[in-house]
Amino acid sequence: MDSVQLEKARLARDPRFDGKFFIGVKTTGIYCRPICKVKMPLAKNITLYHSAAAAAEAGFRPCLRCRPEAAPGTPAWMGTSTTVKRALRLVSEGALDKGGVNALSDRLGVTSRHLSRLFDEHIGASPNAVAQTRRLHLAKKLLDETDLSMIDVAMSAGYQSVRRFNDHFKSVYKRVPSEVRKVAGQKKINKLSFFSQALDDESGFQLKLAYRPPYDFAGVLNFLRVRAIPDVEFVSEDTYTRTISIGGESGSLSVRNNEAENCLSIHLILREANLLVSALEKIKHLFDLNADPYKISQDFDGDSILSDLVVQNPGQRVPGAWEPFEIAVRAIVGQQVSVVGATTVMGRIAKTYGQQTPWGLRFPTPKELTCLDVTQMSMPRKRAAAIKEMSRLVDRGELSFDAAIEIDSLITQLVAIKGIGPWTAQYIAMRSLGDPNAFLHGDLVLLKVVKQKFGIDSDKALLERSLAWQPWRAYAGMHLWRQAATL
Repeated sequence: MDSVQLEKARLARDPRFDGKFFIGVKTTGIYCRPICKVKMPLAKNITLYHSAAAAAEAGFRPCLRCRPEAAPGTPAWMGTSTTVKRALRLVSEGALDKGGVNALSDRLGVTSRHLSRLFDEHIGASPNAVAQTRRLHLAKKLLDETDLSMIDVAMSAGYQSVRRFNDHFKSVYKRVPSEVRKVAGQKKINKLSFFSQALDDESGFQLKLAYRPPYDFAGVLNFLRVRAIPDVEFVSEDTYTRTISIGGESGSLSVRNNEAENCLSIHLILREANLLVSALEKIKHLFDLNADPYKISQDFDGDSILSDLVVQNPGQRVPGAWEPFEIAVRAIVGQQVSVVGATTVMGRIAKTYGQQTPWGLRFPTPKELTCLDVTQMSMPRKRAAAIKEMSRLVDRGELSFDAAIEIDSLITQLVAIKGIGPWTAQYIAMRSLGDPNAFLHGDLVLLKVVKQKFGIDSDKALLERSLAWQPWRAYAGMHLWRQAATL
């Protein structure tokens, strides 16, 4: 975006640009989100930054009113640098909390110098500055939205000690964490009333995760509803609930839309507070909260047919995964069978090999599915054998859905497994790794839709047409899939 577009978005306090840039106010030394409701500063008194980390590195401190830590995350596609995208996801998962930039760059297969150069170009801040801002923002969010002890806040946010947390917080906010919590506490309401009908057990944490509007939450729920694994996932008219497993601990997740505040309201039941941040990252991925619908729809304007579909379903998202391995199993099961049929088989797998928890069934781990009996599953043996082999590779660490892995490399590894084809590998890349450019050009439903809408009658022609939809082909595919119901 150029400076004129950014200035228009700032003056309009446009929520579609929330989290895409931050405003450093020279007269106050504070940086804000573009939606901040404070008195509008003059253009001559501000500096615009591509990230909160860049604003912090320039010496500005976060606004206590608009709470930059509550802004939506970095848009999913960082220009031309997929390395930066992968690095940002690893940093958001805490890769720099215990390791250094050298270790991070090694995981990404680049030098630390090159990684720092990419961050400077695309983010405007160093990897360490991004990690430091992330810790501070997470800590501030936990102070505002939970009753965790100070040591739990510090450890959950990635600080190595409470002292480091206190020193960093005070140096930025010019006050100690307890003072900020006291102010936030005065504004708290009954945190659990929103979910009183969603879960009987009203313990746990309730937090908010912001998104850029528009957000088609109903569309996401519909997608997840027909694919919900029996006794693992539960989808009602307005709520998504599932049994979760993270860090070896089981719990429960429930999600509703809070359209008035452009956020999802989250209810998490976890025994270990230090798993909270990891859980939030998984939720962001599952509900595609970092997407930039304004940019995506803009890039589809050159295709009149596709842009009409975008108008019909504004805020389309590509649902991700709570657990990538689970989605990989689902993709294999779903080969050449109906969605309903695949859901039934997934339920049988969960019931046979998963574990019962107080909140429902936990989907089986890779280790548990290495024992899968290929003769007992109601699917072709070749397909069941593919699940078993993939489970074995994941369990041994020979196959990983880690954010550090290159998408092309993962696809190559997957199709090397007998019984997994290109369609399955692309579907896994789309939902497990959040690849915005994944495209299932050989999908029979897509081919049926494009034949009617575009007059395209072959997967080769569809693949050629899709080149104009890059780097958002996964979103184009979702729009096309939705049209199947109208045929």
